[in-house]
Amino acid sequence: MARDTLTVIDNRTGKTYEIPIHYGTYPKYGAAIRAMDLRQIRVDDEDFGLLTYDPGLTNTESAASAITFIDGERGILRYRGYPIEQLAERAAYLEVAYLLFFGELPTRQQFENWQKTIADNYMVHESMKKFMDGFRYDAHAMGIFVGTVGAKSTFYPEAKNVLDREERIRQATNILASMPTIAAYTYRHSRGLPYVHPDRSLPYVRNFLNMLFRMCDVCEEFYHNPVVERAIEVLFILHADHEQNCSTTTMRTVGSALSDPYCAMSAAAAALHGQLHGGANQEALEMLAQIGTKQNIPAFIKRVKNHETRLMGFGHRVYKNYDPRAKIIKQMADKVLEVTEPNPLLEVAKELERIALEDEYFITRKLYPNVDFYSGIIYKALGFSVDMFPVLFALGRTAGWLAHWMELMGDEEERKIVRPRQMYTGHDVREFVPIEERKANS
Repeated sequence: MARDTLTVIDNRTGKTYEIPIHYGTYPKYGAAIRAMDLRQIRVDDEDFGLLTYDPGLTNTESAASAITFIDGERGILRYRGYPIEQLAERAAYLEVAYLLFFGELPTRQQFENWQKTIADNYMVHESMKKFMDGFRYDAHAMGIFVGTVGAKSTFYPEAKNVLDREERIRQATNILASMPTIAAYTYRHSRGLPYVHPDRSLPYVRNFLNMLFRMCDVCEEFYHNPVVERAIEVLFILHADHEQNCSTTTMRTVGSALSDPYCAMSAAAAALHGQLHGGANQEALEMLAQIGTKQNIPAFIKRVKNHETRLMGFGHRVYKNYDPRAKIIKQMADKVLEVTEPNPLLEVAKELERIALEDEYFITRKLYPNVDFYSGIIYKALGFSVDMFPVLFALGRTAGWLAHWMELMGDEEERKIVRPRQMYTGHDVREFVPIEERKANS
């Protein structure tokens, strides 16, 4: 009869080991062995024991989490069991944040209380403005954001009480509420505009747009358009969480040292700042701009196949099917560009997608559009400079980062300080040579 174990024969010693196989909710996607179970496999008593070697953690489950499920083969993404398509169509971002934080969608009364609590925390300390004013006018927006979020920890010394559940919730709520304020101040600083205080009477996304774009108290800005507001809301929802990606893993890694959530958030945002993570939509937009017109697409495709350039915004480490978020963003891009100035790059993107999805070269390699392919077009249409793209990404991902941090802090078994092993490939022991006797290295 089949057993949920793995039998390992060590050919060095001839010994046989039986190692338990553990499962998550979906056995097909969560079957794993515990790495520590391999430590019993050793040549002799002096042997440290067998380790796994996995650069990039590409086949390592580093956490047990109940927050997000992804089936990359079938293009499925769910938050706490809810399909992303339903949440993007029917939910508000703060509903999704509540779901990620607490595990269930809020009732009407819970949501009203939650919105009020968030609004009460919109404001940041006035000294934060002085801190932000210290950055050069042309400093990258994400650099300002990362530094300011980290500095915010100095205003909340009680945030270090990370093992106190109520304190965790208070600080996570404060972070979720105040991140749009910091992001808006970052944007205004880069444009040389005065900061606009948050307005507690406005809902989360509308308040953010107001802080970004309001020029004077009597102006009714174009950016109060409900289509634009909903587009930002949907983008925040789509970016809210994505399992153990680089920045979320960073959040959990820093959190494992029992750092306060502001420092952990700053580290996660710094990871998101990387070109291969939060900067991907900028690269996709630059690629479309280089293509220029639909007529240039065949020549570009030929260059991709010849490995002369890369197809940005296609393919994903996890998805081997159409990224479900990309489908939603594509529809949203059409709606946004109906109320903004037309952007010819959208037509280039659609045609590039059509050709790629019909080409055997891309089909066999399972290269489908990902979330970055269309998001940059929307941000550009709304007037954001490219250095604000990762900041906007970080705003949506804040809910997911904090949900993972709270989940980690609440689980004693998971809450072990991250300390990977390494495979040492350097010199064996060497004798020190006095400087006058050393020979130059080539």
